[in-house]
Amino acid sequence: MRYAIALVAISLTAAALAAGGLGSMADDGPAPQTGAVSSQAPLRVEACLSPADMREEVGERRVIPPVAAIRAARSVIPRAEIQRASLCRYEDTLVYMLTALRRDGHFVHVIVDARTGTVAGQY
Repeated sequence: MRYAIALVAISLTAAALAAGGLGSMADDGPAPQTGAVSSQAPLRVEACLSPADMREEVGERRVIPPVAAIRAARSVIPRAEIQRASLCRYEDTLVYMLTALRRDGHFVHVIVDARTGTVAGQY
């Protein structure tokens, strides 16, 4: 139970930090591919939701919880540590933007569809 609460707290904190922008990690070059998902050009999101808006979307069951998005990302990068999870708008849908740190020290960005929980891509 504590693990789930910690993950939610981390994801809400990350969403608050991302509300001002994705930061410098999003501008780094693409990381080498490790999973079966094909490489995409870096995704530019329109805006990330505030922690309150994220809680509202999850509470009203319009999107999956952040923990489910983290599980989906771990299916693509199993031994990476999730550093950041943000719920963002992209075109006319919501996606989770997850930043993971692989064991070799490289960051990988994983995009998870917030409604279905499927991995949409990584870079």
